[in-house]
Amino acid sequence: MRYKTFGNTNLEISSVAVGTWAMGGENSAGGSFGEVNREESVAAIKAMLDEGVNIIDTAPIYGEGTAEEIVGEAIKDYDRSKLYIATKFGSYISHFDGKPVRNNKYDAVIREVEDSLQRLGTDYIDFYLMHWPDVNTSIEETMAALNDLKKAGKIRYTGLCNSSKELIEEALQYGEINVIQPPFSMVNQSQKELMEWAEMKGIATMTSGSLGAGILTGTIRELPQFDEKDFRLTFYPFFKEPAFSTIMELLETLDDVAEKYEKPVAQVAINWSTQKSFVNTALLGVRNEKEAKINCETFEWQLAESDMQKIDDELARLNIG
Repeated sequence: MRYKTFGNTNLEISSVAVGTWAMGGENSAGGSFGEVNREESVAAIKAMLDEGVNIIDTAPIYGEGTAEEIVGEAIKDYDRSKLYIATKFGSYISHFDGKPVRNNKYDAVIREVEDSLQRLGTDYIDFYLMHWPDVNTSIEETMAALNDLKKAGKIRYTGLCNSSKELIEEALQYGEINVIQPPFSMVNQSQKELMEWAEMKGIATMTSGSLGAGILTGTIRELPQFDEKDFRLTFYPFFKEPAFSTIMELLETLDDVAEKYEKPVAQVAINWSTQKSFVNTALLGVRNEKEAKINCETFEWQLAESDMQKIDDELARLNIG
């Protein structure tokens, strides 16, 4: 496993983090990633930890607490002081109409942290992140809650997901921001400039969608027929035309690079991302021990700079990202 200094926290964090969105199963933030087995999910997390991964990312909206419970079950036999848990607040499914709600008000944040602590089976959270901006709540109010939770020892560090540079700068007026969580992969580089800015500011990055919802693993070569509620259709644009065919063309280059190193395409994609200096840790969703092992074996090797450039040139030619 490779490790990087995590921004201004000075913690040494593994280059990949366990991502648990898919582990929420059905109704995971209003949709799903297909069938999920709870026992396999626990085993997958443990396998990642055993390979040297030391950070897990989750959220209460992932299966209405299911993912957090799975994380709590997986970590109970490990030394908590050597693990870093990131979870989120402010986003949940309404029991009235089944739609996502965003609520970052002071009282809601204070209440949510207690629920997450209980599900995770821990007495503190390392990284507590605002899941989405809330247009009805000022960032000053939200930061006040985070500052109070930090003083109380309930959380150690604070962060923002899915936030603009302007909102991050505003939040910094009221306290520390230690980490941001934007999407980043070969097929989504929309937040690259923000991440480069964060690097200069000493703010760490946890990148989501690191394998493009699975399309960068190279295992999908024909347009799939996902369930209409599957997030790979509703949240991501990669499994629809014309994006799908363009990415299939990119995979031809990734196949060539993978063949050169005699490694899986997924490992090429993971190395490409985590070798970028502005990526501190990349979230990887895993469903079973086999996937966990393949992901972690990535760090037994690295892409040569010439191959990084070859991929970047192809991305530019295809106008991907």
